[in-house]
Amino acid sequence: MAERQASSEERAKYSAEAAKLQAEADAIPIRLALEARKLEAEARSAEAGAIEAEIKMTAARRTELENLTADKYHHLYYFTDSVSGSSVKNCLERLSLWNRLDPACPIEIVFSSPGGSVIDGLVLYDYILALRHHGHHVTTSTLGWAASMAGILLQAGDERAMHREAWMLIHEISFGTGGSMGAVEDTVMWLKRIQDRVLNIFAARCKEAGVLGTASKPLTKRQLELGWRRKDWWLDSADCLRLGLVDVVR
Repeated sequence: MAERQASSEERAKYSAEAAKLQAEADAIPIRLALEARKLEAEARSAEAGAIEAEIKMTAARRTELENLTADKYHHLYYFTDSVSGSSVKNCLERLSLWNRLDPACPIEIVFSSPGGSVIDGLVLYDYILALRHHGHHVTTSTLGWAASMAGILLQAGDERAMHREAWMLIHEISFGTGGSMGAVEDTVMWLKRIQDRVLNIFAARCKEAGVLGTASKPLTKRQLELGWRRKDWWLDSADCLRLGLVDVVR
């Protein structure tokens, strides 16, 4: 039986199908290459995202660690202003917060202050004593200088420390007043009473340092009174240690 010859239309159809299949076959490597590039780009993007996420996590951890190293988390307070109602209020707020959050935690107050208001300062002095009574070990120290009222506040701590190049200034109570002669005299009498109490604070701590053996020549109340009369009495760290005004030089 004779084999049927394909018609021209059929041959054209077969040729078109063959060309289509060939084109599809030729497109497979291109498509695979495009898919590979796409996957590679996605992988690079994912890697970049992972690196970026790691950088952000590292930065966040660093920020958290830096925050945790802040002085407030280590119960360290720098008193660097003059002694006034506002500076004492700021210090009291921080100390009160530590007292509530961390009962009996050790506290250090670093004074670098020119001094200021005696009455405001004595508020802080009494509060430091109250903290000690509540079980806090309070260290008072100075960088630079503890002048006038700041020198009195330095006496409030369980331990009084002074950095080697720091200075202390102590002197008679100073004030300004006005009014009638009687009013001025009354003010002077009141300030004499305050000054006597301040002398007692210094003398008591000096005597204590002598008993503990940290002071070789502890000052008496009389020596203090004579030493600062009508003058500013500047004392370096070695002077303060020898005379009993601090317990340790750092």
